[in-house]
Amino acid sequence: MKNNFTLGLNIVLAIAVAVLFYLHFASPSANNVPVTTGSKAVPSGSFKIAYFETDSVQNQFEYFREVDAELQAKNQANAKVLGDMKSVFTNKYQELQRIGNTLTQAEVNAKQQELMAIEKSFQGKEKMMSDEMQDETFRKMQDVKKKIEDYLKEYNKDKGYAFVFSSSVDLMYLKDSSYNITQDVVNGLNRLYKKKK
Repeated sequence: MKNNFTLGLNIVLAIAVAVLFYLHFASPSANNVPVTTGSKAVPSGSFKIAYFETDSVQNQFEYFREVDAELQAKNQANAKVLGDMKSVFTNKYQELQRIGNTLTQAEVNAKQQELMAIEKSFQGKEKMMSDEMQDETFRKMQDVKKKIEDYLKEYNKDKGYAFVFSSSVDLMYLKDSSYNITQDVVNGLNRLYKKKK
């Protein structure tokens, strides 16, 4: 009985919150006058939001592209080092297969020990490089994110947005393009980045 009462009370409260939310945001207000941001008119009111397209910032923000290129270059260099180590292992393994019948058991054991040491060294190097790459990628992406956040704080001083979202295809189901500030964000970030170079 007590559980039914609690469930009923929760349902009533949820409906009340939904109605209040609807009434607050659905009622027309005299404050909903468009505000111009760059080249776009953005509706104003007591609760303003904006968004920018994540992929556009990734493709057009010069600093992000430089960071991405550095990370890709390092990843390729790591892959080359690991590929060279793997080639050494493969060559020694194939050599052992080729001449194994001509070696004594002690020589075969020594070659097998050498192969195991190379394999262990490869695995250690691979893990170390992977961990370093993961750490560096995280640090650099945090730096990019911080630059975007810092710019948005400055950008928003005279805009008055309550929220600025990063839009991704997987997360946004509906977007009103009048709230799209992507070009402002990209242009502003690139201007700041050029000043610091």
